[in-house]
Amino acid sequence: MSGSVYSQRYQAFLQRLKAARRAAGLTQQAVAEQLNVPQSYVSKCESGERRVDVIELTEFALLYQRSLTYFAYGQDDPTDYLGVDLSTPR
Repeated sequence: MSGSVYSQRYQAFLQRLKAARRAAGLTQQAVAEQLNVPQSYVSKCESGERRVDVIELTEFALLYQRSLTYFAYGQDDPTDYLGVDLSTPR
């Protein structure tokens, strides 16, 4: 199994990361402000220039109100929401 940022599975993950941000109606700058990081951090995560670890992914998932399963497999699992009730907006 290739761990390259250029692997097909990782590229699909990056597409979902970007799509989740857009679906949440957020710009890279808005995400950066919420996470207290530079906008370039968000850009590098989405482009694959910077690998996303599980802690960082959890932060994105909470902000975008998506499950970790969504990022891994492309579909939400209602039992995988990090203890956050997503039935009402935050």
